[in-house]
Order: sequence, then C-alpha cells, then structure tokens
Amino acid sequence: MKVYTSFEEVDKDLKALRLQKDIAREEIKLNYHYLKDDLGFLNLLGKTTGVVLKKILTFKIARKLFG
Repeated sequence: MKVYTSFEEVDKDLKALRLQKDIAREEIKLNYHYLKDDLGFLNLLGKTTGVVLKKILTFKIARKLFG
C-alpha cells in the first residue's frame, strides 16, 4: 500500500487512474464497433457468398477435369 505525503501526490495518482479508465473505456467501445462490423449481416453474407462461390467453382473445375 502506498503512503502519500501530500494531496498533490493523491491528485496525480487519481488523474493517472482516471486517464487509464478512460483509455480502457475507449478501447472497449472500439472493440465493440469492430465486433459489430465483423458480425454484421452484410459482412457475414459477403463472406459466406465468397466461400460458397469458391466451393462451386472448385467443384465445376474438378468435374470438367475428371468428369
């Protein structure tokens, strides 16, 4: 436990802790927005469509080569 000798030290530490809390809160907000964008309907639809098209294309090429 830290022992303070003046109110200035207390104020300095409180200000630092407040800034750390604000930074953490902003990081949470950013992560939430990134997650929201990543899990958005259009984004998921686009990724799913890309995977499906790739599978279909692979299937058709394999069928032409070996079928």
